[in-house]
Amino acid sequence: MKKPWRFASLIPVVLVLSACAVTTTPGGAAGTGAAAGTDGKITIGFSQATQQSPFYVELGNGVKAEAEAEGADLVYVDANGDVTKQNNDIQDLITKNVSVLLVNPVDPQGIAPSIAAAKAAGIKVITVDRSAQGALAHVGRDNVAMGKLVGDAVSKALGAAGGKIVEIQGDAGGTVAMDRSKGFHDAFTGNSAVTIVAGPYAEYIRANAVTAMQDLLQANPDVKAVYAHNDDMALGALQVLKENGRTDVLVSGVDGLMEAVTAISTGSEYVATALNDPISLGATAAKTAISAAKGDSVDAEIDAGTELITKDNAAGYIGTTLFAEAKK
Repeated sequence: MKKPWRFASLIPVVLVLSACAVTTTPGGAAGTGAAAGTDGKITIGFSQATQQSPFYVELGNGVKAEAEAEGADLVYVDANGDVTKQNNDIQDLITKNVSVLLVNPVDPQGIAPSIAAAKAAGIKVITVDRSAQGALAHVGRDNVAMGKLVGDAVSKALGAAGGKIVEIQGDAGGTVAMDRSKGFHDAFTGNSAVTIVAGPYAEYIRANAVTAMQDLLQANPDVKAVYAHNDDMALGALQVLKENGRTDVLVSGVDGLMEAVTAISTGSEYVATALNDPISLGATAAKTAISAAKGDSVDAEIDAGTELITKDNAAGYIGTTLFAEAKK
């Protein structure tokens, strides 16, 4: 089992792309993106919710790569999970007069004032991963569907005997967490042989899930399966189960983290995940933002699609990327 992810080394303080001006600090130098439109380029202001998860790191990388490919400038800011900071970041991006705002909300309700301010300034807002009211368009995946796919796979693996399932949740009040929970629960509607125990919110972070699972295992020694709202947390739970000799407990997650896909392919207790390629999601979001900035019509809801990954097809997704890639 690999040690918990350490992300600080993945994202330097100032990111530089050859054709894309980037800053990660509000109010910092934004290169050619500081004065949007003065050089004829589109400037995307991207407010990221957090970088404390490999998924969000890669989502940012997808946005950056596509912006560079399209010749757009990018001003990138990280809210670090703090909605107050995100609001301040967005206000700063508005002041920089970016061409378009791309936002992954920390709290969809909490950023409502900033979205209103952007619209008042004539700046279109596109959300990615997590939607928020007032945005022109949202680019994401159907998290209810992803939860349901994984739930169906766990149900099949447990069989008629069923049993107790422990659910390790993402973030309190987050739409992604709520949708992934709903989809998973939907898979067991009417199945009286299964009991789902709500675990704590581990904020999609593996180290938090390790602590949570240690407590959950003590409180639920009869657990038969674990469902986590992302693979990073699921791998943390798997680590604890292995340390306690509980190879009888099934594990499942969401996102298609390559480490999880590899575990599934080798026949471990990890039984399922749902594809959520963040690179392609970020690229689609950047394309949508650029189209909106040009004045092109964009769909209000853009679903990037998903697929269930189990032992039957995991080998086909194995690769060198951090997350399994969507099939072209």
